[in-house]
Amino acid sequence: MDLVIRVKEILGHCPVYKVGDTFVLEEGYKINPKKSCTICIHSLASIMPYHVALSRGVDPKDIGLAKEGNKAYVQCLDPCKYTGGGTVIFEILIKSDQSVYYDPVRRL
Repeated sequence: MDLVIRVKEILGHCPVYKVGDTFVLEEGYKINPKKSCTICIHSLASIMPYHVALSRGVDPKDIGLAKEGNKAYVQCLDPCKYTGGGTVIFEILIKSDQSVYYDPVRRL
């Protein structure tokens, strides 16, 4: 299954992401640049511990990544309060179809 990762919220200022930016991990591990925004390498550290489980259909609630629903939530590692940067909150949706997730002209 594919994972659609969307920037839900930014605390502080992130020099890479804007709210609504989206990127796609096809089959849970292949970044598709045609369906993705620019990606900050540091943000992948927050996603890597969970991408295999989520792409195999593990319920986000079962691994502590959601209170309800089928979306998982993680945040990047930047502690904006102390660095002046931005802590990005990501929403991860598990998709089983091959829809187009990213339009370079319009952020999802």
